[in-house]
Order: sequence, then structure tokens, then C-alpha cells
Amino acid sequence: MFHTTWGEIRRAQAEEAEAIRALVRRAYAKWIISIGVEPKPMRADYARALAEHEIWAIDGIHGCIALIELKPEPDHLLIVNVAVDPGHQGRGLGRRLLDFAEREAQRRTLAELRLYTNIRMSENRALYASRGYRETHQEQRGEHTIVHMAKPIPAA
Repeated sequence: MFHTTWGEIRRAQAEEAEAIRALVRRAYAKWIISIGVEPKPMRADYARALAEHEIWAIDGIHGCIALIELKPEPDHLLIVNVAVDPGHQGRGLGRRLLDFAEREAQRRTLAELRLYTNIRMSENRALYASRGYRETHQEQRGEHTIVHMAKPIPAA
């Protein structure tokens, strides 16, 4: 576990799938209107995600309030999802989780972090850009444009 001012960053467990799904749905609900559909993380199978990926969580008084979902690849660490409960947004939890992902990539000697987001999620794109992520390419998925971003990670 890794210490933060909010408690520990800990690995989420399989029995938390429904609580994680509920947190992600709350965190992404604000994007439904601008995107026109539920964002992909709202529709994910979190029992499967917990089995196939790594989900790291920060707990508050009543359970998980923030998470980051990571998928290790041979040459990079993919950030699949970052979600912070709306009642706790704006307090640096997402940034702490992004810092954690950077440390994890470094620990695993992976030279790059990657992520993708909907082009209409301008706040997220601006946050990632301010954190050193650069746009690598865009991809059309049906009616939606997905922006792929990457950040080089220096060796430890």
C-alpha cells in the first residue's frame, strides 16, 4: 500500500466490483449530456476488469472514493480509467492516482504511460496535458472521436 493524505492506495478486491461500478457511474454521469451516451467506463464489467486489470483505490469514511484502473502492456502502462466520486472531486485525488501510475510505470521499468479519452471530455484532456501527456493520435469509434495520449516516464 502507498500512503496518501486520504489514506492508503490499495489494490481493489474482486468482491468490490459492484461498489466500483457504482463509483464509476457517479463519477462519469456528468459526461452523458456532452457525449450523448454513457461513457465507456459506465458500461464496463468490473468483475472482469478486476480479474484482468489492476484497480487501485483510495478509501474515504464510507468506502472507495477514487480509483485508477491500470493495464500493464509489454512496453507501457495503460491507464484505462480514473474515477473520483463527485463529492471528493477537486481535492487532488485524481492527481495522486496519476502520480501513483507514474511510480508504478517506473517501478516496472516501463518507459511510457498511455491513456485515451473522448474528445468532448475537455476538462480531462486539459488535466492530462497539464500533467505532461501529449496527444499521439485520434481515432473514430462510431460517432465518437477518441483522443490517445502518452507521457514518457524517465528511468528511476
